[in-house]
Amino acid sequence: MNRINQKLQEDKKILSIYFSAGYPNLNDTVQIIQDLEKSGVDMIEIGLPFSDPLADGPTIQASSTQALHNGMTTQILFNQLEDIRESVKIPLIIMGYFNPILQYGVDEFCKKCAAIGIDGLIIPDLPVDVYAEQYKATFEKYGIINVFLITPQTSDDRIKFIDSVSNGFIYMVSSASVTGSQSGFGNTEESYFERIANMNLKSPQIIGFGISNKETFNQATKFAKGAIIGSAFIKHLSKKGTGNIAEFVEAIK
Repeated sequence: MNRINQKLQEDKKILSIYFSAGYPNLNDTVQIIQDLEKSGVDMIEIGLPFSDPLADGPTIQASSTQALHNGMTTQILFNQLEDIRESVKIPLIIMGYFNPILQYGVDEFCKKCAAIGIDGLIIPDLPVDVYAEQYKATFEKYGIINVFLITPQTSDDRIKFIDSVSNGFIYMVSSASVTGSQSGFGNTEESYFERIANMNLKSPQIIGFGISNKETFNQATKFAKGAIIGSAFIKHLSKKGTGNIAEFVEAIK
């Protein structure tokens, strides 16, 4: 069974952390992953830097740009992760845009992910219907879960279609905006979380965008299986470097 599905079966709320590969420094990637697992994180999203990250807020954009300046590429990331399963057991997901994956070759990219132990991909700009028609068989051949995003504007019919195609979890975007921290969720977001929970989808939901602290993590996971923190963690890396990761995770958990 895929590690993502194994994790989703655990009787706990999942904390997933996102960071940009190659940030703050090119060769920090593996150490950050190892330290996140040691600190009790349940799942990690490794950002594959891209020059035009449409869904990302200024913090993640800046870290992605710095990672590119540091020299991060798809092949370098794969090289860095070559032996990651010798030290890390939790699910690992690569989050990136479709252009670099297409350039690498979708079949070859999925094959490489499977070889090094990547469990899933999140590709915000790959429409679910295009995936279902053209790429689903390739992902399934290599045992790679593709995670789709929904937003407050996604129609119920579209959500049900995404649910039918999904074989992991659904990434539930908290609001119709780019990534970034906020102080808390209001009635609009909470009613959206509750509406999706009441749809009784087969796929668990993990909420991202705007999760930055214990309060917002608890708000999000009241209705969902877990939550994803990205911008707040990258800000922590920017201020305190890679030596204080446990401190960040303990404040959330």
